[in-house]
Amino acid sequence: MNPRVEPLPPEQWDPFLTRVVEGTGPYHVFTTLARHPALFQAWIGFGAALLYGTLSARDRELAILRTAHHRGSAYEWAQHVRLAREAGLTDAEIEAVRTRGEWSPADRLVLDVADELHARGDLADATWEALCARYDEPGRIELVMLVAHYDMLAVVLNTLRVPLEEPGPAP
Repeated sequence: MNPRVEPLPPEQWDPFLTRVVEGTGPYHVFTTLARHPALFQAWIGFGAALLYGTLSARDRELAILRTAHHRGSAYEWAQHVRLAREAGLTDAEIEAVRTRGEWSPADRLVLDVADELHARGDLADATWEALCARYDEPGRIELVMLVAHYDMLAVVLNTLRVPLEEPGPAP
């Protein structure tokens, strides 16, 4: 599919986008959303706070991949497969995120949170109680906000038809 909103070419990058790209690479998510500079600048800080928050990298990537799977976001999935590997998830675990395979209770809880928030926009009391037993209050808030944020981002990426990066070496 063709993008509905084309990524900005380098000659149109403002200083803020240039700094982001210098630190991360010229990912289409950034060069597309930067077409709305005020929203992009506000979003990038919020997204970074979640991406580098207090949750373990494993929990974060399990939640994001499950959310990308639910939303059918090829872009979000592709970007976070790389990050999941960096967080120590195996290729078999990454593929199993798409199914209800065998998981430890800790991993299963993260996947259940993503499943319930996707299906109901809320968590069952039993799931909330399990979260309370595993995470402190900021951790519970962060996990719910992480899933909600990546759900929103998947909708945006799908709707704008943000293209996958070209295959090749990572930027």
